[in-house]
Amino acid sequence: MGMSAGGGGSTRGGRRRRAPMSEINVTPLVDVMLVLLIVFMVAAPLLTVGVQVDLPKTQAAAIQGQDEPLSVTIDAKGGIYLQESLVEIDQLVPRLQAIAGNAPDRRIFVRGDQAINYGKVLEVMGLINTGGFNKVALVGNPPAPAAPRR
Repeated sequence: MGMSAGGGGSTRGGRRRRAPMSEINVTPLVDVMLVLLIVFMVAAPLLTVGVQVDLPKTQAAAIQGQDEPLSVTIDAKGGIYLQESLVEIDQLVPRLQAIAGNAPDRRIFVRGDQAINYGKVLEVMGLINTGGFNKVALVGNPPAPAAPRR
């Protein structure tokens, strides 16, 4: 029969009693948080929502600026959206003025589906301009890169 000769706590029925652990192991918590952080960093750009339009291709350079522009979108059916909200054409300028306040130099991007009549896009741009907004720009997609020649 084996007996413990050394000390280290009282025995009861041949078993040692351990002192309660006073440390919390945070390694699994840190691992889980890092995985969640990576998942959200990858998924966040995919969660942007907006009005789906098929923008025409363009060679123009991107406009640089510090402020967040307002976006007016004209879909393939002729519906006009301010950001993601559908608006009637006669309510567009008052809604823009309410959002922009006393900032007529606020940038406004007009996005028009390539299937829509160009006259409709010009009508909306003219309406925005007559509402007192001077920084109105068209948005398009950059062209696809050319295939390398062989």
